[in-house]
Amino acid sequence: MAHEHAHTHEGSHDRTVRVKVKRQESPSSGSYWETFELPYEKGLNITSVLQRIAANPQPAGAAESSTPVAYDSNCLEELCGACSMVINGRVRQGCTALVDSLLADGRTDITLEPMTKFPVIRDLVVDRSRFFADLKRAHAWIDVDGYYDRGPGPKMIPQVQDDAYPLSRCMTCGCCMEACPNYGERSPFIGPAVVSQIIYFNAHPTGASAADARLAVLTAEGGIAGCGNAQNCVKVCPKDIPLTTSIAKAGWEATKFAIRRWFTR
Repeated sequence: MAHEHAHTHEGSHDRTVRVKVKRQESPSSGSYWETFELPYEKGLNITSVLQRIAANPQPAGAAESSTPVAYDSNCLEELCGACSMVINGRVRQGCTALVDSLLADGRTDITLEPMTKFPVIRDLVVDRSRFFADLKRAHAWIDVDGYYDRGPGPKMIPQVQDDAYPLSRCMTCGCCMEACPNYGERSPFIGPAVVSQIIYFNAHPTGASAADARLAVLTAEGGIAGCGNAQNCVKVCPKDIPLTTSIAKAGWEATKFAIRRWFTR
């Protein structure tokens, strides 16, 4: 048994991981592929793989070193949403994408690509400015009139808390936008994450003071009417946010708002 264990451990050192990276030097340049090979290590995630490539950016079969692959990363524990990329054809977080899982079922290589719904800045780094601008349009925050202690805020009933908490887990990673067939440069649709944040902040007793401003965004161009109900968003969300529930509620709330606004104009 000891001999068998030693043999397996030794074999893992001989294993090579091939990583194919779609690269782009600038927003205006074309894309190209580079393949890197590195020794297999148990427990590696994609962020660790990119760190090892940065330490030795030597493409497979190339005579000279390349440049380190540019990528976003921060918390390393799926809380910040920075490291979103397309891994083996599926959008997800680099920090929680494990090499062992990615190479399951006999697969021998890993492909890394930038998200396609946002402009590429360099390699795997994309510009999500549009996403953040839409969150500003949607007034995705709670207004305050001062930072002095005013005592306890308004209470939320347990059912509202239970419904709102999952929506608060959004980390603006953009995965749902990448998977949404209705979101992109040719569409003004604000996307599932922004829709869900509108529902989240409108559910807050204090945030409800700006509810009409948020609902106006839902009924404007790019609002909830842009959703085709493909339901891809909820399947790729790394935080298991019930996005389709938010979208359904947004449609109902937008309809009520439009009718009320029509009768009070």
